[in-house]
Amino acid sequence: MSGRARLDRLLANLGYGSRREVQILAARGRVMLDGVVVRDGATHVGLGPDLPSRLTVDGAPVDPPAPLTLILHKPLGVVCSHKEAGRSVYELLPPRWRARSPALSTVGRLDADTSGLLLITDDGQLLHRIISPKAAVEKRYIATLARPLTGEEAAVFASGGLILEGETTPLAPARLTPRGPRTAELVITEGRYHQVRRMFAAVGNHVEALHRDRIGALVLAEDLAPGDYRVARVEDIAVVFGGARA
Repeated sequence: MSGRARLDRLLANLGYGSRREVQILAARGRVMLDGVVVRDGATHVGLGPDLPSRLTVDGAPVDPPAPLTLILHKPLGVVCSHKEAGRSVYELLPPRWRARSPALSTVGRLDADTSGLLLITDDGQLLHRIISPKAAVEKRYIATLARPLTGEEAAVFASGGLILEGETTPLAPARLTPRGPRTAELVITEGRYHQVRRMFAAVGNHVEALHRDRIGALVLAEDLAPGDYRVARVEDIAVVFGGARA
């Protein structure tokens, strides 16, 4: 983000309230810019990645401006859609972030019974670039299975000929690497509905637990606990498109 914006419009878009509410906030001396109290909501503010270090509300750094992308460790039991029943991933974020404009959206989805790496962004172009079939961004899943692997799954998944039940288009080739008798890594480049679970069902198995630990070459950090998130850096976004990491 660059350029300038009116203070009231900027803070309203970041979820701090309506423009009128932000004007009142400023008039009460609760907003500071570069160490100076700003009481006029019409004040124009220079935008940039350093904004949180320059602008404060009630003594706290302002939330990161758009474009904002988050790296979140999705825990089990939460959903990725506002429309699904149950607690959503958006409830793991500060409440006012739900009022941000542009809105934050998950980059693809993980179902309630799947944990792991999830990106959330307000950058529509980035979102579509990652999920576009043409980009073929890899996603790696760790699956715990109900029954032992037979040894034939890798060839079936890599063939590019597997058609899931209820579909007519075959899946793109996928890579399976066994980790144990009932545990495997599966790398896919698509994002069809419940794809990993349905792939194992197609070869006569059942996924008991599923965890995604990589998107592109971006690996979920071990020190990011379930339910926690951090703001993605430019270099994080770059490695999403950087191919597979050993």
